[in-house]
Amino acid sequence: MPLARSLSVTSLSGLEDWDEEFDLEDAVLLKLRGRSLTKASLSVWLVLALGGIYTVIQTKARLTAEEWGENYFLVGPYVESNVRTQVELIEPTNPVLKRTIDKMNASGCKVLPHLHRKHNTAAEINLYVTLKDKVYFGRWLIEGSPYVVLIDVAFSAWSLDTWKSELWELCDIGVPWFDREANDAVLFGFLTAWLLGEYAAQSEEPPHIVAHFHEWLAGLGLILCRHRQLPVATIFTTHATLLGRYLCAGNVDFYNKLADFNVDKEAGDRQIYHRYCLERSAAHCAHVFTTVSQITAVEAEYLLMRKPDIITPNGLNVKKFSAVHEFQNLHAQSKHRIQEFVRGHFYGHLDFNLDKCLFLFIAGRYEFSNKGADIFLEALARLNYLLRVNHSDVTVIAFFIMPARTNNFNVETLKGQAVRKQLWDTAQTVKERFGKKLYESLLVGQLPDVQKIIDKEDFTIMKRAIFATQRQCQPPVCTHNMLEDSSDPILNCVRRIGLFNSAADRVKIIFHPEFLSSTSPLLPMDYEEFVRGCHLGVFPSYYEPWGYTPAECTVMGIPSISTNLSGFGCFMEEHIADPSAYGIYILDRRYQGVDESCNQLTSFLFQFCKQSRRQRIIQRNRTERLSELLDWKYLGRYYISARHMALAKAFPDTYMYEPTEPTSVSHVIYEFKTSGFSYPRPASVPPSPALSRHSSPHHSEVEDNDEEERYDEDVEAEKDRKNIRQPYALPHTSSATIGSFCGSAAARKG
Repeated sequence: MPLARSLSVTSLSGLEDWDEEFDLEDAVLLKLRGRSLTKASLSVWLVLALGGIYTVIQTKARLTAEEWGENYFLVGPYVESNVRTQVELIEPTNPVLKRTIDKMNASGCKVLPHLHRKHNTAAEINLYVTLKDKVYFGRWLIEGSPYVVLIDVAFSAWSLDTWKSELWELCDIGVPWFDREANDAVLFGFLTAWLLGEYAAQSEEPPHIVAHFHEWLAGLGLILCRHRQLPVATIFTTHATLLGRYLCAGNVDFYNKLADFNVDKEAGDRQIYHRYCLERSAAHCAHVFTTVSQITAVEAEYLLMRKPDIITPNGLNVKKFSAVHEFQNLHAQSKHRIQEFVRGHFYGHLDFNLDKCLFLFIAGRYEFSNKGADIFLEALARLNYLLRVNHSDVTVIAFFIMPARTNNFNVETLKGQAVRKQLWDTAQTVKERFGKKLYESLLVGQLPDVQKIIDKEDFTIMKRAIFATQRQCQPPVCTHNMLEDSSDPILNCVRRIGLFNSAADRVKIIFHPEFLSSTSPLLPMDYEEFVRGCHLGVFPSYYEPWGYTPAECTVMGIPSISTNLSGFGCFMEEHIADPSAYGIYILDRRYQGVDESCNQLTSFLFQFCKQSRRQRIIQRNRTERLSELLDWKYLGRYYISARHMALAKAFPDTYMYEPTEPTSVSHVIYEFKTSGFSYPRPASVPPSPALSRHSSPHHSEVEDNDEEERYDEDVEAEKDRKNIRQPYALPHTSSATIGSFCGSAAARKG
């Protein structure tokens, strides 16, 4: 199915300069997010950096705070344990918001029975008033320090039945009692609608509020705002449709049958009809409906029955990752730490050259098919065959970083790291003894006698260390003890393809079923550090609305493999003439079958293995130069356009928005390519692996340097900068004006 484009702004080039300033003095922006409201996962918003939506809100906060200043507020659920470490509670600086919070907290008093300390009889119960706050205000301690309004959802649980009845009367949506996440969404929705309504009531003049709701869990607040006709311009963003995730998890032919699904029946069969109704209602009630990629826009049009008004791609705070010209050195340092782990993991079977070893990885939620782990494993098996029949001296180690249910570290894995450390200590001891004897020999003016310098005791110590490295079993595939080993998809697939880390295999597999942490006794590295140390990220996803993992690889200068079914892959294909030349390999999973896609992925991996070290360095330099394309400095303008569109629709007498309507799809593509970010082919292409030759003499087994292949990174980078078409720079904005960059023409009337 060809991808149709929205007629509004769906590419960087669709955003033109404004002729007039856009006054924001009377406008207030609130971001509302209710994802993962259950007590067990509340920390996803404020503490744990898991999931794409957390990354979107956290990394974009600084840019939005600079744009809106004191009028920008994030709204979310309150969890005391997380607030202590992530939020600085302060008094509201906005007088209207202060009155709003005070009024809500004053209305939240409730009377409870309290037993007198001296008497424990029900007849002597005294009543007292609890003055616990419902709403809190503070600064979120991240870059940009945005204001946050935190609502205590649990404190209003006594109103759940009343609000669920009201929801049924208004929308005919019934929420079952056993769905705790949906129940919390009801509480959060009514409380946010109360907050917005109270803010409007406390304002001396009619306010202009922009409320941006993320995902279905926050969507009920939007529905209530429209029903109560509050003066709020609403935006609803779905980062992935709820039904789409469930359908793809069921291994259906999702994209080919997208137009044929009976969405009501499918949602009902999966017992999520009430959730689906909330999401669909929010999408239809919003003044502006957005999603994160063109592929998700097609999905939303069929499943939610509304075409998104604008595509808002996800960006990153590139400054956080920028290491100027040091990123190659950081790669070498992080690679060395991964090599140390590999030395311990494969002790006794370290029969390959680590200097000719490539580290590949896949990371994310444990969705075996959606994330493409199935096709990746099959491609690794085929790659192993190609490397063996071609007698390649390259060894590939593929890491699977996907959290699963475990009970502890694998004893054999921990033993490997202990043996490695013991060998290192032994080597250091012998080295010190050798160095002391060498020093004494040189002091008396004699050349050392090697047989005397290394005595029998030293040989005994070294032999004992060698015997300690003997191993009777193969290196483990999994680093942890799995609770469901027999039914685990990755382990079952490994058993089927027969990649058990044997000496004959050129492809090794390490399954790490836990997110990385610098405090881990096994692989003490943060995720960012681990990514920098790898050579290639592989993300052959079948269902990936955006894809932050390949984006993070790009800004850190690490090549990656994505697909044309992921938002990131489609975005890169649109803005780069030859993505593979920049280290962005796009796998076709939309227009060819699984076997053809697997063969294409195997070809990508095999060609990457044939590259010399120098060619990989050139490719990493090019990949890192794409980071500006993913910076919020540029992608943030999509959100700016969405907010202005919402203001113009909600307050047509005050604001005006006139987007340029393209006449055809071809016109849209042409306009995007000519006036937006456009990356042509590089000025020079890395030499083909088949044509690469060692220099004479070949002075190092570690580094392949070809003197005849001239390459100057600074010269090539300068050529690329001249060829790359960049969008207009986003001007600095104050709290009173939003800058002169959005839509086509949006201005304040009068």
